[in-house]
Amino acid sequence: MDNRYSRQTLFQPIGLSGQQRLAESHAVIIGCGALGSAISETLVRGGIGKITLADRDYVEASNLQRQQLFTEADANNSVPKVVAGKQRLLSIREDVEIRTVLDHVDGPLLEELAQGTNLLIDATDNFETRLLINDVSWKLNIPWIYGAVVGSSGSVFPFIPGKTPCFRCLLPVLPSVNETCDTVGVIAPAVQISSAHQSAEALKWLTGNEAAMRTKLLHFDVWNNTSVEAGISRMKNTDCETCGSHPVYPALHQQSGTQYAVLCGRDTVQIIPDAGRELTVADGVWVAQQLQTPYRETPFFVEFHSEGYRCILFGNGRLLIHGLKNMQTGRKIYHSLFG
Repeated sequence: MDNRYSRQTLFQPIGLSGQQRLAESHAVIIGCGALGSAISETLVRGGIGKITLADRDYVEASNLQRQQLFTEADANNSVPKVVAGKQRLLSIREDVEIRTVLDHVDGPLLEELAQGTNLLIDATDNFETRLLINDVSWKLNIPWIYGAVVGSSGSVFPFIPGKTPCFRCLLPVLPSVNETCDTVGVIAPAVQISSAHQSAEALKWLTGNEAAMRTKLLHFDVWNNTSVEAGISRMKNTDCETCGSHPVYPALHQQSGTQYAVLCGRDTVQIIPDAGRELTVADGVWVAQQLQTPYRETPFFVEFHSEGYRCILFGNGRLLIHGLKNMQTGRKIYHSLFG
């Protein structure tokens, strides 16, 4: 395999020196769905030394249309995306180092994952997580690459602390309602285009080609054959809470107590117990047995039904209640199950 990267090193902007830098690099990819699948595979095939994959979900049949790392067997067995992704990536290149995190990414966790890394890559589907990435990026002086795709359109931009405005600066002109692939659908070509642009920006940064990175926000629609680039340099806000003169990084402030949230577009309530409370898969099995309801136990979670809703309890105590949009109902079910 001595010539594995020969076509890439023949590309003059990368060359042997850039390839060596890539081999010594570590990127954190937040989200292992459609964008995360494509980007991680591109970087692993390209020769990156280490990646961290962080995702809270497992593979379902509806993922297979566009999430290229996964198979029908992964969906049938509800394998966590980071686990299935790591297995596939190691089958492509066995010498890459892959760290997996099966968890909901909050501020403290992301800050921990980002320590000592070279790049953060957004492969999420919601504003809240992007604001976390943005705050960690500026706090630790690590660039991040924004990517969003829905329907047939997508947007990409590399945010670089000290060089560009930050994501929070753009919020006044971004839509207040964030459409997702779960609400309006998505086609795979839009995913591939967005992930290709994100991967290109990642390669530029990691191989020492910062000058080649895009300076305008790209927005495209592959179905309607449109592409627009917008300059955002004038949008920098000197009073911004993230990149202004007195940053406070508001997204990183940890919430206390049990956290309840409706996952965007998923008809699912997610519950994260208070840090002082430990719930395990064994606790979920015990509850299912007490309810006398069938359950399925895997190395990563236990699945059972309660009050007509499908419940997934992960090994770290995180609970998903599927088929539910009402947070108060989710709170009631949680307390009825675990007190």
